[in-house]
Order: sequence, then structure tokens, then C-alpha cells
Amino acid sequence: MVDDDEGLCELVQEFLEREGYEVTTVHDGASGLGAALEGGFALVILDVMLPVLDGFSVLRQLRRQSTVPVIMLTARASEQDRVGGLGEGADDYLVKPFAAGELLARIRAVLRRTLQRPDLAPSVVQVGDLRLDAPNRAVAFRGVPIELTPTEFTILDVLLRSAGRIVSRDELTGVLYQRQTTPYERSLDVHVSHLRRKLEGVGWNAIRTVRGQGYICVTDA
Repeated sequence: MVDDDEGLCELVQEFLEREGYEVTTVHDGASGLGAALEGGFALVILDVMLPVLDGFSVLRQLRRQSTVPVIMLTARASEQDRVGGLGEGADDYLVKPFAAGELLARIRAVLRRTLQRPDLAPSVVQVGDLRLDAPNRAVAFRGVPIELTPTEFTILDVLLRSAGRIVSRDELTGVLYQRQTTPYERSLDVHVSHLRRKLEGVGWNAIRTVRGQGYICVTDA
């Protein structure tokens, strides 16, 4: 369960453990993303309004690498929020305040219907003539391999899968380091600069900086 309301987390944890579940709680988005990717959990309960990384950003990056079921749990009840969460790959959406019994019923229903589902994230992503093969950690432009460091590969993977959308520096830092970027931190910018230099060296220049916001992979370069 990823929620910054520690009291709520304790109540839900106590209730679900009485029902036979093992529950881990985390209280910020970046830590939640790291735990969800590394913990081998059967299901994630994910709040939207989180420190460091918001729930939608966590969900997007989780869906790059995992099919773990996700129930969005939030006080934001608008139709736009519900549609947005489900569109990003959430399996269900429960609005606070909620009854413990309803949460339990939704957990059981989601686990039943997602038990045998196929992988959601494509293993190969292509934007223009650039092709990224995630299982083999390989990138090629018009068939010519490009050597990238692990960090550069991860950044490119995030940007390609988010093509056409601005990816914030906090989102990228959360994926790389499971924490929020700091105002004076330059390591992410250095990695992006090296990545762009390698890609532009072979003639692919679709990664752009959006001043004050982050980076974007444009689809019409």
C-alpha cells in the first residue's frame, strides 16, 4: 500500500492481515515505485496524491516493467481522474472514504481476473527509425547498434514509452533512484546530455528539453 496517510495505512494493514494477507506500507511515490518493482507483490494499492512522485507517474512507470495489479485509492472522485487512472493501466479505482469490506471485495475481484493476464508492456518499442529491445537491453537506429550505459538505456526506455508526453525530472529521477530530484542536482541532466549526444551522432534527435518541466520524445522529428 502506497499512501502518505500513515494512520490509514495502519488501519488497512491491520484489517487485511486479519483476512490473511501480508501487507507492506510505503509513504511516498518514489519509494512505492521501487518497492513495487522489487518486492514481488501480488497487488498494489496506490494513492494519487503522494509526495515525491504522484500516483499517476508511479503507475505509468510501473506499467513499463510490471503487470502487478493496481487499485488506485484516492480522495479525487472526478470522472477525469477515474478515467485517467484506468487509462494508465490501473485495474480498479476506489474513492476515499471507503468501507474496509468494499476494499477487500475489490482486492479479491482484481486478483481473480488478473491472475493469468498477459504482459501489458511491449518488449520492443520503436519511434521512427529508433528501435529499443527491452529484454535484450539493445538499441539500434536503422539497424545500427548504439551502445548505451544502463542509466542511459533506462532514460531512453521511459521517454520512448512516453513519446509525445512531457516526462518530468522528478519522474525520471524516481525511476532511476526511487527518490525526488533536488533543485541543484545535475546528474540527470548529465546522463540525458550524454544520451542525446550518442543518439544525435547517428542522426536521431527526437529528445527535447522542456524548460522548467522535463524532457519529451517528439514523434515528428
